[in-house]
Amino acid sequence: MIPYLLALCLNLCLALAASRTSAPSGALVVSKAPAKGQYSKIQDAVNALSTSSTTAQSIFIEAGTYNEQIYIAPRKAALTIYGYSENTDDYSQNVVTITQKLSLNEVATDDLTATLRAWSTNFKLYNVNLANTYGQGKQALALNAAAANQGYYACKFLGYQDTILAQIGTQLFAKSYIEGATDFIFGQHGLAWFSYCDIRVLAASLGFVTASGRASTEAGYYVLDHCSIAAKSGASVPKGAYYLGRPWGDYARVAVQYTTISNVVNAAGWHVWSTSEPNTDHVSFGEYGNTGDGAAGTRVIGTKLSKAVAITDVLGSDYASAWYVDKAYL
Repeated sequence: MIPYLLALCLNLCLALAASRTSAPSGALVVSKAPAKGQYSKIQDAVNALSTSSTTAQSIFIEAGTYNEQIYIAPRKAALTIYGYSENTDDYSQNVVTITQKLSLNEVATDDLTATLRAWSTNFKLYNVNLANTYGQGKQALALNAAAANQGYYACKFLGYQDTILAQIGTQLFAKSYIEGATDFIFGQHGLAWFSYCDIRVLAASLGFVTASGRASTEAGYYVLDHCSIAAKSGASVPKGAYYLGRPWGDYARVAVQYTTISNVVNAAGWHVWSTSEPNTDHVSFGEYGNTGDGAAGTRVIGTKLSKAVAITDVLGSDYASAWYVDKAYL
């Protein structure tokens, strides 16, 4: 009887899981085996979009690994890119990957290393893995989120140093996977909310999840809300090797709340930028309602917040009606 009930429950869950296995009406299609009117490269599809229309546009990517760098220039119309998915709620079932391995060894700026350079407002990405496989040694981004009103849903972001640059504007990352070792969520002016994200650290003797470069009282805030922080599956990470963040700028501002933190995070929680340049005079590193072995300990730099940060404090009071916000992922 019990096996029957378990099987029934599994079947019901699978039935309820939403899928996106065909292109929405009007979407441009990218495929590893393109039919007539389709594209073999994602950048070619992006370039084919109308630059004069203000009507929302979309691209649908069939399953496969695409070895390219994507640049989405500023544009008038909203844009959504969908990856093929049999369960749009679960990043672990993604079958679309965009990958390359540029680093600051080859190009002049962080932006030019990014697998996806998203410079357009009103942009959404679903069920796509973004990877920069350069590895240890230099900055090498998977994503540069360089404009306001961007949403990333059930995506995977894979890198080592500087995986995600949330540089400017408002961004929402939800039900996604973020991997790295050094400053792998970073930027200066971005207002980024990370909701129900699995944050996984790589094998390293010392690492930092965030690096806020906020240099004044201007905008700039990263909030990890209802996330989990742990070692990547199979990675050997010493206890206490990682810190929740370090201040790239003297007014760095990061909050971690309602998050499960494993013992890979040091009891001190937060770290100075460097011994010669600590950048701690005006930092705001806060925690609220966290659990797990890494949530305990004496925080030297950070503080315990008296209440959780509200999503409206980061994304604005009207966030719930914003086009880029998909409330189904919150």
